[in-house]
Amino acid sequence: MLQIEGLVKRYGTRSVLQGLSLHILEGEIYGLLGPNGSGKTTTINILCNLLHADAGTIAINGYPVSEHTKPWLGIAPQENLVYRSLTCVENLDSLGQLYGLAGAERRRRVQYCLEAVGLADRAATPAERLSGGMRRRLSMAIALIHNPKLIVLDEPTTGLDIEARYELWELIRTLQRQGMTVLLTTHLLDEAERLCDRIGILKDGSILQEGTLAELRRCIAAEEILTIQTPDEAGAIARAVSLGLPHRRYGSDLAFWLPGQWELKDIIERFEGIPLDAIARQPVRLEHIYIELTQQST
Repeated sequence: MLQIEGLVKRYGTRSVLQGLSLHILEGEIYGLLGPNGSGKTTTINILCNLLHADAGTIAINGYPVSEHTKPWLGIAPQENLVYRSLTCVENLDSLGQLYGLAGAERRRRVQYCLEAVGLADRAATPAERLSGGMRRRLSMAIALIHNPKLIVLDEPTTGLDIEARYELWELIRTLQRQGMTVLLTTHLLDEAERLCDRIGILKDGSILQEGTLAELRRCIAAEEILTIQTPDEAGAIARAVSLGLPHRRYGSDLAFWLPGQWELKDIIERFEGIPLDAIARQPVRLEHIYIELTQQST
């Protein structure tokens, strides 16, 4: 569905994209992750034909990005681009006109999109009177008004409460079930973990690693992550080194990579003589992979 090959973009002497290549398959949810300044926004702007690349190609459904591909692409940007004084229907109707939808077809699409995002009962409500979560859903409805093949969701749930996030997640899954291809950018790693079929981790304008979550887990030589709290961190690290366990800092947490699933008694036995105030085991998560790839590649 989306093919990006060798994309390069420079601003003066600064390279923002350095040979970026990725392929998104039809009907999948692809998560594009990366720290600020990694090139996500530039990639989206080139995809939307708002910027021109210095080199490389980008195509939708086999066609180079152009006015021809515009009807195939929908985008819900990070900032909700809705007319606050207009009702939900009026927002959708005005965008439908810009896309050249005829009267009867436009009315049908407006009603369909309102129902798709759960705003049918708010059709006559001005956008300024909607909650943050509802305005986000309206922004997604606007992106869908012309029935695109590919939708770009840029940080779709940033700033929303947990209930609104769950509602948006279910909407994204529904779009996929209906055959939509989704490119998702997010800083919320649990969101990518739950929603995405494949994930690409971007840094300094190129993909460090991509794949399913199971494939990305191979980047870390651990089956579980052990986090401990101890007043003797130096002693715990020295013991881990003697056991051949890599150690990492995840924020203020001291963590060790375990090669297997160790029982509590095994952990206590191996760290005998080290005061342990708290012990927690968890599977390798996307956050561990992300930190390892983006920080260790510096």
